[in-house]
Amino acid sequence: MSQLPSTNLSKTCNWSFAQVENTKPQDAVDSKPSKWFDIKQGDMPTSVHVELIKQGVIKDPYKGMNEYDVQWVGETDWLFKTEVTVTAEQAALPFVDLVFEGLDTICTVKLDDVEILSADNMFISHRVDIKKHLKSDNASKSTTYTLSLLFPSTYLAAKAIEERELKLNRPENYDEKTGTYGKPVTLWNGISSRCYVRKAQYGWGWDWGPIIMTVGPWKDILLEAYSARIDSNRISVTLDEPFDAPSLKSAFEVVGQAKGCTADVRLVDNKGKVVKEETGISLSSEGNTTVGRVEWSFKSGEVDIWWPVGHGAQPMYTVEVTLRSNEHSNDNSNGSASGTTEVTRHTQKFGFRSLRLVQDKLEDAPGTTFLFEVNGRRIFCGGSNLIPADNFLTEVTPERYRAWLELLVAGNQNMIRVWAGGIYEADVFYDICDELGILVWQDFMFGCAIYPAFDDLVANVEEEAKQVVKRLRNHPSLALFAGNNEDYQVAEAINLKIDYDDHDADFRKTAFPARHFYEKLLPSAVNTLSDVTYHYGSPWGGKDSRDPTVGDIHQWNVWHGTQEPWHNWDKLAGRFVSEFGMEGFPDIRTVDYWLDGNTAERFPQSRTVCAHNKADGFERRLELYLMENFRHAFDMESYVYYTQVMQAEVLSAAYRLWRREWRGKGREYTAGALVWQINDCWPTTSWAIVDYFLRPKPAYFAVARELAPFTVGMARMDVRTQEDKYSDARFKIEQTLEIWGNNSAPTEKNCTLDVVAFDLHEGIVVEQFTKDVTLAANSSTEFWQGLVPGQILRKSLSEVAKTIVVGARLIDGDGSVLARYANWPEPWKYIIFPDPGLTITPASDGETLTLSCKRPIKGIILDVADRSSDEEAGECKWSNQAIDLMPGDDQVVVAKGLKGRKVKARYLGDGSA
Repeated sequence: MSQLPSTNLSKTCNWSFAQVENTKPQDAVDSKPSKWFDIKQGDMPTSVHVELIKQGVIKDPYKGMNEYDVQWVGETDWLFKTEVTVTAEQAALPFVDLVFEGLDTICTVKLDDVEILSADNMFISHRVDIKKHLKSDNASKSTTYTLSLLFPSTYLAAKAIEERELKLNRPENYDEKTGTYGKPVTLWNGISSRCYVRKAQYGWGWDWGPIIMTVGPWKDILLEAYSARIDSNRISVTLDEPFDAPSLKSAFEVVGQAKGCTADVRLVDNKGKVVKEETGISLSSEGNTTVGRVEWSFKSGEVDIWWPVGHGAQPMYTVEVTLRSNEHSNDNSNGSASGTTEVTRHTQKFGFRSLRLVQDKLEDAPGTTFLFEVNGRRIFCGGSNLIPADNFLTEVTPERYRAWLELLVAGNQNMIRVWAGGIYEADVFYDICDELGILVWQDFMFGCAIYPAFDDLVANVEEEAKQVVKRLRNHPSLALFAGNNEDYQVAEAINLKIDYDDHDADFRKTAFPARHFYEKLLPSAVNTLSDVTYHYGSPWGGKDSRDPTVGDIHQWNVWHGTQEPWHNWDKLAGRFVSEFGMEGFPDIRTVDYWLDGNTAERFPQSRTVCAHNKADGFERRLELYLMENFRHAFDMESYVYYTQVMQAEVLSAAYRLWRREWRGKGREYTAGALVWQINDCWPTTSWAIVDYFLRPKPAYFAVARELAPFTVGMARMDVRTQEDKYSDARFKIEQTLEIWGNNSAPTEKNCTLDVVAFDLHEGIVVEQFTKDVTLAANSSTEFWQGLVPGQILRKSLSEVAKTIVVGARLIDGDGSVLARYANWPEPWKYIIFPDPGLTITPASDGETLTLSCKRPIKGIILDVADRSSDEEAGECKWSNQAIDLMPGDDQVVVAKGLKGRKVKARYLGDGSA
């Protein structure tokens, strides 16, 4: 074999690192290290902060106010080193490469004292042929070399690059008093210099994350020796109606000494069965690339089709390419064909599926659809936005990735958007999305700014785009590439003149130079190297980026913007809402973690608690929505409870109202909603529906209920009618109710609608009725509209409406409950809650709980009565939270890990306020 197995230097070598003191970015290469710290073998890849915490040099920045005490780390230069051994067998091959899969961020690499690499982009990998640097007089034995990686401060270097570019391009802005050239770009979050380097932008601080400027070799470093290798394999699938007989094209690139080589290609299913194979495939030169090609067609049913979760299975296939040399070999022990020698092998996983973005005219509404059609089926996309799962990226293990994505699926979500201010996630992330059937909306890493487009940056981004597209293109989960996050919105906010129909101008000479990336460079890379759809940005479409009738929108007029009541979500809809959200505190355990024992700071307005909420004006905005809707207390436990219930109600209302607008083909007025956000990168209060420690907030369960395969929804409204057009004193107020259902299946569903209206204060059912209904396939269905049963007709604003709680359920033919929802009059702050008679009955297993009541209950959140028992028994994992309970409709909650412990419940009006 002419390619030896890779040596993972991150795992097999002994590494150490040191601070490089008293340097400036321009002379860091010549500086001297201070004290060396050893890195425990197996702990690479890593970052400086992580290692300094282990060494006791710095305190955990996730606790207390420690974040502010570690800022010096990002303004310091750091040096990593190890000893690398190249064996005689490796040195004998034509190519010996060092592969740096990810360096964070600006880095100079030396082998002994020879500089072999100057890197400045954390998103790309670098392959360096070191053959010429090997000691030729030691060719017959193993030789050891010193590998050193010097990381000058990217934070300081970015400022220097910014100043350089401003001096070159904006000399008229020079301010003699300050000695600066003014602020070069408009941006939201972080500092302007972040836009000048290709480093994860959230590290400069965001409205949900701290300023932590990580540094170090954040991905593996490999040693590879070979005569030829297969660099990549582009798999293209064509799948037309009836979507069961696909065709496949495989184009694999060979690097190195490929002359005289042929290839064998096999298609293998996930059980290892060979489905199709072809041998002796010739290679051809195409420009500077050597390529091998295979084209296969399949009969109906010959291969299985990949579907998103909830719509079918996720079968994966592998294309195995074996490169062979036609030179005779006396050793055929490797199973190669007679007369050939195996040179190298390459495997590429993929799935058979078709996926397209449909933007068709609607039947009876302005604009166009924005929906994803998979294998001919139009799919409502309910999901989340993803930020990096940690500020310390090397701490995000495959197990943590799986835990996050399994939570997503368990919450009935089918799409995740990888947001533009973070990273292109690890390969294992996309592998798990393939396995679980999660569609991926993938942003390129440009977020919330008017980015420059100087020559060095353009070349850097071009390489980044090529590598990203080639790495991700074969994943069946990949639904879309988008050019940026909110950069067009930033431009619109400062009133830049943008001709959205002109994609051919020399944008680099305009006030919005980054359009060169979004409208030329990135789409060229995507369209040339893949079959994936490209979208200019998020949001994008229509007359501007806020147009709700075309493309996607970010709907932030709840919380940000005009700070609308969340009850207006139906008026704030778009064709696809790719961001929206509401803040809520995390689990009280997470709050106590960051308080780190400082009980004096355990109140909502404390300095430490506020330091763990980065949202601008969060105090005013939380209180705006709390005061409008709740009577609430200000102790820590109460504030956690009320913000969590509020977040759950806000998000469930959005999904409920927007999913209603998925009304069938040609009437897909809203085709998707992605909540901001699924996760946190540190322990904090944010818009996340699951906190940093993977503890779901109540909102997670509320969203899961609204994205279930079958749902029932209701909307209540006060309708005022003037009895005399000349009089404002004579009117009537009627309370109306509308009921509908949703079905995500491709077939219709027959069931029974059961509706009960309960007078909360009288403690009686005022009306109950059932109705046979049919849920239309893959659509919402309107069921009923009329007046709220038992409600009075009001003729004066002094008359108080009855507190009628209406419960609706969909009952299957076997009597099981398909869906339920309870509609309450709002705002809840006006309601005087009577004792509901809640009973929690544990089963013999100590973990299954049955909840029942005598009067309706709003917003039940369960916990163990004694949290100190977590240390010994562990934390519970609840199957449901933020529960509304109706009399006669008991609900079962499973508390995995409860182990018979006593449970406490909190709900609106329980006397805790």
